[in-house]
Amino acid sequence: MTLVVPRTQRAAHSAAPERPTRLPAWPVAGILALYPLWWALGLGVLIFPIMAAPMLVLLIRRRAAGRPLRLPPGFGWWALFLAAVVISIVALGADPTGTVVEAATDRLIAVIYRLVMYAALTVLLVYTGNLTEAELPRRRLVKLLGWLFVVTVAGGLLGILAGEFEFTSPVEWLLPGGVRSKGFVQSLVHPYAAQIMDLVGGEKPRPAAPWGYTNTWGNNFCLLMGWLVVAAWATRNAGNKLLAVLCLAVAVIPAVVSLNRGLWIGIGVVVLYVAVRYVLMGRLWIIAAVVLATVGLVVALSATPLGDVVDARLDNGKSNGVRSFLVQRAVDGFVDSPVIGYGSTRNTIGGRNSITVGESAGCERCGNFTVGGNGQLWQLLYAHGAVGTIAYLGFFGYGLWRFRRDRTPIGVAASAAIVSSFTAMLWYNAIPTPLAFMFLAYALLWRNELEGDADAR
Repeated sequence: MTLVVPRTQRAAHSAAPERPTRLPAWPVAGILALYPLWWALGLGVLIFPIMAAPMLVLLIRRRAAGRPLRLPPGFGWWALFLAAVVISIVALGADPTGTVVEAATDRLIAVIYRLVMYAALTVLLVYTGNLTEAELPRRRLVKLLGWLFVVTVAGGLLGILAGEFEFTSPVEWLLPGGVRSKGFVQSLVHPYAAQIMDLVGGEKPRPAAPWGYTNTWGNNFCLLMGWLVVAAWATRNAGNKLLAVLCLAVAVIPAVVSLNRGLWIGIGVVVLYVAVRYVLMGRLWIIAAVVLATVGLVVALSATPLGDVVDARLDNGKSNGVRSFLVQRAVDGFVDSPVIGYGSTRNTIGGRNSITVGESAGCERCGNFTVGGNGQLWQLLYAHGAVGTIAYLGFFGYGLWRFRRDRTPIGVAASAAIVSSFTAMLWYNAIPTPLAFMFLAYALLWRNELEGDADAR
C-alpha cells in the first residue's frame, strides 16, 4: 500500500528552515591563542577590527537562520556610550584654552581609530557572549586568557633582558615610508620589547611586549593574572599546577622592574578583592594564603635587588607632576564642556612649567602632553563629557552588580578583573587590549548566568 503525500505538504516540508547556523570559535580563539604571532607580523591590536568583520558576518548569518541574537545585560548603557562618542565629534573643531590649535580634520585619525576599536570590541563582546558551551567552552576561554598572562610575563622578561630588541614587521615593510615613519603608525605595527625611560636615574628598559606600551603591559598584567590561577585551579594535572605557580613567582621580576606603580596598586586591589569575596563565602583559608604570599614577597624583595628597585621608584616620582598637570587640564576641560566633551584628546601648549617648552629631538617628553592620555577616566571626561563617562561606568558597574552572586572561580576572577579596571582607569587608558579583556571577563560572567555554573566550577 503506497502512501501518497499531498503536493502542498511536500512543498511545506521542502521549505522548512535549515538547521540553525552554529558560531565557530576560531575568531575569538585565533585572536587570543595566536596573539604573539599577530604582534610579530605587525598586526598586533589591528587583529581586533580584522577579526570583527567575520564575527559580524557570522552573527548576521546565524540571526538570519532563525537563532536569536543575545545582547549582554546592561547593553543599553554601552549603546548610550557609543552614541556619546559619536555625538561628541561635533566638538572636534574646538580649541580649549592652553591646547595646540588644529583643524578638526587633523584630529580625525585618532577619533576614527577609537571609533573602529570601540565598534570592533563591541562585536567581540556580543560574539563571545553568544557562543555556547559546545562552541567555545568557558574553561577553554579561561585557558586562553591564562595563556596570554604567560605571554605577558614572557614579554616582560624579554623587555628586561633585551630592552633594545625591536624589528621591522612584515606589515610595516608593506607601508609607504612616509606612513610607517609616523609615531602613531609605529605604535601599531612596529614590534619592540620595551620602552626606554629615565625614571630612577639613567635610562632603563620598561617591559612593553607584546602590548606596545609599558602602561598597557601593566594594565593587562592585572587583568590577566587571575585567569592563570583559575586555569591552574581547574586542572587535575599536578605538573600544570606547578608550572602556574612558577610562572606567578617569575612574574614578580618583570612586575617590579617595570617600575609601574599602577601595576603594583592593581595587584593589591585584585588580591584584596578576591580575599574579601572568599572570606564572605566562609572560606577563611584565603587569609592564610594571602599572608603566606605576602611574606614570600617581602622576603624576595628583601633578599634580592628587587627591593632596591622598589625603593628607588617610590623615591623618584618624576611623573607625578605631569600627571597632576594633565588631570587638572582634563577637569578644566570637562567644566568648560561638561555634557559632550571635546570629541577627542588635545595636546597642551608647552609643558607644565612653561608654554615655551615643547617636544624636540633631544627631549621628546618635555612638553605638548596629551590631555586625556593619562587615564581612561580623564579621557572619558574630557573627550565625551558627563554622558559618555556615566554610560561607560554604568555599563561595567551594572555588570558587577548584576553578577555579584556568581561565586564560581570564573565569576570571582572576572569580577576582580573589572574591579581592577576601575582603579586602573585613574592612570591607564583602556583602548584597545585592556578593554578587550574587560569585555571577555564580562562575557564569561554573562555566560555563567545563562548556562549555569556547573561547568564553570
